Amino acid sequence: MTPQSPKPSCHSVIIGARSPSSSDQAAGRVPGYGVTTNISNGGVECGKGRNPQVEDRIGFYKRYCDILGISYGNNLDCYNQRPFGNGVLVNSM
Repeated sequence: MTPQSPKPSCHSVIIGARSPSSSDQAAGRVPGYGVTTNISNGGVECGKGRNPQVEDRIGFYKRYCDILGISYGNNLDCYNQRPFGNGVLVNSM
């Protein structure tokens, strides 16, 4: 529930408390389940087009939504979203 900069918290996205900034919108990070994938694993899974990991996440998400009888919402994937903090290079050596 606590954000880790530069990412928002998944909780704030899920409950609709977060409004994307203009830079988020330009990066394709619009409200929906896809942003939660971007928050949790965006550097690996997002902004690279379709991939099996994201497709699996969406499938699991849809399964639980069906069990709970709730809608999926919009923007389920992060295929075209730039990861948070993209463009910032960190030298680990």
